[in-house]
Amino acid sequence: MKRFARRLVGLFKRDPEYFMGRVKGVIHIGANIGQERDSYASKGLNVLWIEPIPVVFGRLKDRIEHYPDQRAVNRLVTDVDGKEYSFHLSSNDGASSSIYNLADHMKIWPEVTFTETIRLESITLASLVERERIDLDKYDAMILDTQGSELLVLKGAATLLHRFAFIKTEAADFESYEGCCRLADIDDFLQDRDFKRTATKRVAHKAGVGSYFEVSYERHAR
Repeated sequence: MKRFARRLVGLFKRDPEYFMGRVKGVIHIGANIGQERDSYASKGLNVLWIEPIPVVFGRLKDRIEHYPDQRAVNRLVTDVDGKEYSFHLSSNDGASSSIYNLADHMKIWPEVTFTETIRLESITLASLVERERIDLDKYDAMILDTQGSELLVLKGAATLLHRFAFIKTEAADFESYEGCCRLADIDDFLQDRDFKRTATKRVAHKAGVGSYFEVSYERHAR
């Protein structure tokens, strides 16, 4: 029991971005406007940004224009190709936009609402890599910020996960969006594919509701 407790303490003390100095590139799904572009550039990383919202994607393209090792693709990534989704745009510059309706997210951030719904067609990461002729040898980390659909993204990338050494994602331990995945779901899915959670950082919490986390996973050979 004490050993397990020490392991949990270690997970919470470690920065979820601890691996960034050990990788050559990242695929960042749920890019928004590329807020991390300078940080990635300072580390000399190759970056593939994937952002679904056309207007936000336009801003992203402008912001990475002078970063030669960064490119962006305007697609909605889930676990299936060619499915049309109602995609809800959020009031905080699109940062909380999702294919899911808001649930207890509103109890932590009551100021965030949905302002518009658009229709978007999905693609899996596996199909996107093939269609865009993406060289996966340039990218050994995946970063997810897709507001509740992270497990769908991972399922659509299942055949590619062995190409990645690290995965970082945001996840909640409660129903932040209606029908969204939770942290335990991601843990279970990635554990079955040789990934172990190696860092955990609580970024938001409300008593009686739950917590939001940034978590990282590292792939280990069996």
